[in-house]
Amino acid sequence: MKVYAVHLVFREDIMDPDRRRSLLAGVLFLLTFATSIPGALLYGPVLSDPRFVLGSGSATPVLAGALLEIALVIANLGTALVLYPVLRRTSPSLALGYVVARVMESTLIAVGILSLLSVVTLREADGGAAGSAVVVAHALVALHGWTFLLGPGFVVGIGNGLMLGWMLHRAGLVPRGWTWFGMIGGPLVSLSGIAVLFGVWDQVSAWSAVLTLPEVVWELFLGVYLTVHGFHRRSAQAAPGSAVRVPATS
Repeated sequence: MKVYAVHLVFREDIMDPDRRRSLLAGVLFLLTFATSIPGALLYGPVLSDPRFVLGSGSATPVLAGALLEIALVIANLGTALVLYPVLRRTSPSLALGYVVARVMESTLIAVGILSLLSVVTLREADGGAAGSAVVVAHALVALHGWTFLLGPGFVVGIGNGLMLGWMLHRAGLVPRGWTWFGMIGGPLVSLSGIAVLFGVWDQVSAWSAVLTLPEVVWELFLGVYLTVHGFHRRSAQAAPGSAVRVPATS
């Protein structure tokens, strides 16, 4: 009898539209980790070997990395589209801004994917002009570096950090203490991107890693919390002026 009751509670929870949204959003956030980190590692040959375009090493890891980053783009866009119906109850304009930020980030990632795939194509079509091939490949790799800096290294701090953190904080949809990781960590990521842009430190540096860590913790928390727990229903007492309505737990 108790097992049946638990089954009914679980089924009612999953059937709730907001619970389905939170579950899907959490899974998509976790998917961004499962695709972005291995994808970056698989790009190693084309990013670190200047002679890759001349046929040094296998291109398979690069193609696999591109495939993972395509999945990353889909996951990024999915988080924004899934959360939008919930976030717009708190602030329609900021909810739309979050979607736009995710689209911008994903567009920059897609340009980076195309730049590295172009290096693979250049490698396969090289007719012997080794010097010019290396120069073009170097430019394409540099383009990928800039897209990574401006997308995951800057835009994500504004959208996924500051904007999403503030809306979830105001609505009380996750424990408010955790939202500070987004509201503070997001701007830190963007400031780090600006510092790299002006040559204050390298993109791969201790300072960059330290300033990025709070945003990483924030996104990982969202993935785990929204998947396992769902929206923070006990604090559905939204901020003044908010129109958030989240059903209370039984």
